[in-house]
Order: sequence, then structure tokens, then C-alpha cells
Amino acid sequence: MKDPEKDIQDNANFNSPLGVGAKLGAGGSTAKYLREKLGGIPEQAKENLKEFNRIKKLMLEALADEDLTVKQMTGKLNMPSDEVVYYLMSLVKYGFVKTGDIDDMDEYYTYKLNK
Repeated sequence: MKDPEKDIQDNANFNSPLGVGAKLGAGGSTAKYLREKLGGIPEQAKENLKEFNRIKKLMLEALADEDLTVKQMTGKLNMPSDEVVYYLMSLVKYGFVKTGDIDDMDEYYTYKLNK
């Protein structure tokens, strides 16, 4: 009778990015292989991450003082509203910021730090 665990491992090795029957060793050899094959992290990805972190820092500092609407953040950060919404929703998605209350006219939500 075949061992199911061995069969699963054989299938995994067969579908390996290294080719048929290749086995990956312990200690991050997959990451090492991909780094060598792809030549490291693309410069554009590094630049995008630097820009995101710069804007994230500005937004978090602005929200540290008070809860703000998108329109208030646009004015405070001197950024177009579409960019503010893009970065703000990213911060909401990753748990840095959360939705606060709705304003007095029931038009805009405020956003605040997720403490």
C-alpha cells in the first residue's frame, strides 16, 4: 500500500519550480533560488515602497492630532483627494487606521488611528 504522505511529497516535488524531481532544502533555499533567478527586488518596487512609507508616515502623523475626513486630510497633506483615498484605504486595509464617526451633516466619515 502506498504511503499518502510520500505521494503528496512526490507530487509537490514533481510540480516544483526547479523542475521534475527537484527537492528544496531547509533554510530558505526557495527564496535564495528566486533571488538568484529574478535578480533581487526590482528597483521600481523599492521606490514604490519608499513612497508608500513616506506618505503613510505623513498620514499617521496627521491623524495623531485629531480625527480627519478625506477632505481635511487633502488640505492638511496638500495631496490630491484621489491619492489620499488610495493611501488611506490601504492604511485601513492593513489595520493602521479605522473609520471613525460620520460628520454632523451625515456626508463624510472621519478616520482615526487604530490604537
